[in-house]
Amino acid sequence: MGRHGRYPVEIRERAVRLVLDHLGECDSERAAITSIAEKVGCSQEALRKWVRQAQRDAVLSEKIRTIWKDNFEVYGARKVWRQLMRDGFRVARCTVEHLMRLEGLRGVVRGATAKTTVSRPDDPRPLDLVLREFVASRPNELWVADFTYVAAWTGMLYVAFIIDVFARMIVGRRVSSSMNADLTLDALEQALWAREVKERLIHHSDRGSQYLSIRYSDRLADAGIDPSVGSVGDSYDNALAESVIGLFKTEVIYRKGPWRTIESVEYATLGWVTGSTIIGFWNR
Repeated sequence: MGRHGRYPVEIRERAVRLVLDHLGECDSERAAITSIAEKVGCSQEALRKWVRQAQRDAVLSEKIRTIWKDNFEVYGARKVWRQLMRDGFRVARCTVEHLMRLEGLRGVVRGATAKTTVSRPDDPRPLDLVLREFVASRPNELWVADFTYVAAWTGMLYVAFIIDVFARMIVGRRVSSSMNADLTLDALEQALWAREVKERLIHHSDRGSQYLSIRYSDRLADAGIDPSVGSVGDSYDNALAESVIGLFKTEVIYRKGPWRTIESVEYATLGWVTGSTIIGFWNR
């Protein structure tokens, strides 16, 4: 096509996204690649390789995060890579390092403190008001919050939940393609819209930056909600939320995938939470 050198990253990402978004409109993946390659201005063979790599990276990223979480979030790239090899994934160690870096995952370092959460001893921060006692005597007494990751053909997606501990009901949820504060804040806004908070309410989460952001903290304060956080890197401190997310991934994500778009994940999540004869009905 008269072009030389490597294609810019922006062109490659855009071309892959267009292929994945329009697969349903074409007879086959090959037809989608042919159509998009002509429009973007790249070769069909190059685009085919990019699509294959994007699908493989999405699967690998999910597997890497599972290994990292299952091993107390202490594994670095070398140990994650070795576990992948034992599980039958033939992948270069540099690829694991790259994907972990993109996901913000890192292992602990002996002889030094891993700065996954940067703070000073005199910084104000919420106390742990729950102490692993996930019980409530009434609705809107204790909410727990967390989010998870879903590998899709269009890239990594994120699903945030807020659960009322009294009835284990999901009162807030949000699906997003970005892991920023808007993800968790939108789930909180939905929960506040769905529930009228009149008595004391505790909101418990881990120490993720999304939950400790100024915007999130201010919104809790505006609503008269007491924030509570667990200790860094200890899954038991938010065990109830992680249990609900584990069921969500088992009953929906792993069973109904692979996932193509954010819209498909949103629809499946809605069905699982509010009621569907196809997926289930958590809240009912």
